[in-house]
Amino acid sequence: MTSPEPIVSLRGVGKQYVKYEDTPTLIQGVMRRSRGKRRSKLWAVRNVNLDVAAGESVGVIGRNGAGKSTMLAMLAGVTAPSEGVVAVRGRVAPLLRLGVGFHDELTGKENVYINGTILGMSEAEIDGQFDDIVGFAELEEFIDTPVKFYSSGMQARLGFGVAISCNPDVLIVDEVLAVGDQTFQTRSFDRMLSLQKEGTTILVVSHNLDSIRRVCSRVLVMDKGTPYFEGSADEAISRYHDLLRVSWDEVSQGVDEAPVGDDPDAPVEILGVELLNEDGVVSANFESQTSMTVRLRFRARQTVRNPIVGFWLSNKANILVYRSGSTGYESGVFEAGSHGQFDIKLQLHLVGGTYTLGGWLGWGEQKIEHVRAPAQAFYVSSIYRRGVANLGAEYSARQVDADDSVAPTDSPAAASDPRAL
Repeated sequence: MTSPEPIVSLRGVGKQYVKYEDTPTLIQGVMRRSRGKRRSKLWAVRNVNLDVAAGESVGVIGRNGAGKSTMLAMLAGVTAPSEGVVAVRGRVAPLLRLGVGFHDELTGKENVYINGTILGMSEAEIDGQFDDIVGFAELEEFIDTPVKFYSSGMQARLGFGVAISCNPDVLIVDEVLAVGDQTFQTRSFDRMLSLQKEGTTILVVSHNLDSIRRVCSRVLVMDKGTPYFEGSADEAISRYHDLLRVSWDEVSQGVDEAPVGDDPDAPVEILGVELLNEDGVVSANFESQTSMTVRLRFRARQTVRNPIVGFWLSNKANILVYRSGSTGYESGVFEAGSHGQFDIKLQLHLVGGTYTLGGWLGWGEQKIEHVRAPAQAFYVSSIYRRGVANLGAEYSARQVDADDSVAPTDSPAAASDPRAL
């Protein structure tokens, strides 16, 4: 029995652009004028092979510039591949860059009809869906206002409302939902799940890894224009964090005066930081309510007595979650040339999401000096994502007499619920 033909297929797909080099100065511009502009070729995407079955949801993640949006643009027919073959069957509803397909001078209502027509809807179909589109976008009071007066969030809501109204076979969404507020993002991903159950194929690019994990059973990780990993959402997110190296400038919350990385004049040199799961395996993906060991390896350039390690943990909103240090701990004496390591075991009572861990290594008695370690990004898997901490609440209930004021000590109906409210 042959497997059904994929509804989306990419075979050896690549996209090449011509890059024109800038002329930095007037003198250089005059000197180059006779030679013309200097050009070079840039592969934005290359060697992509992907099959997506009908009704499947696939996420695409990666760092900025990894080629995610270019790949979706080829799927949507916005740009043609330079090599390879792109095949998409059925009605496609692309939601790419903000405002694409909208005419600024026309009202929201007029743009609904224009975009619906572009997506293959008849006027009668648009008439039947119009109230639902406007209601989903929450634009009842502004639907007769020109789109040029809409905020980015209002444009995103209207564009998404039109895209889902056409009952697409394939829905392509590229990060445009990120401009909306949290309520809109939640409603949008809930609607995607409904479309998925109805058989719609979904391809989505998003930096919201929680939503990717919730909607997508399979995820493609892109890096520097080429596929880096393809697999389950949890493993793909872990592999993505292997690629991710967050700079201290972006997440600075530690000791601001300390030099980043290695200071050649420091008596200690940080060799590396690793995050280990409960099996002792280096990982970037952990389950909530399990433990994680932070291992910081170093080398002593000079004899150091009782070096100190410290670390901090922040969530994706850059809110400090936890900070600690080993001040007062007798770590021992490390002679010049010797190697050492600190192991810090943490209980991950955290809700699901992306976190960043930074650390530092210090020395000295009267005055503590230190060097900072490279920050590590990791992901905590959990079906619970609201709040900050997962305190593992346990619940029990029993029937009592009306005059029974003694708190129960036994709990025959006890139940454990790890959700964080």
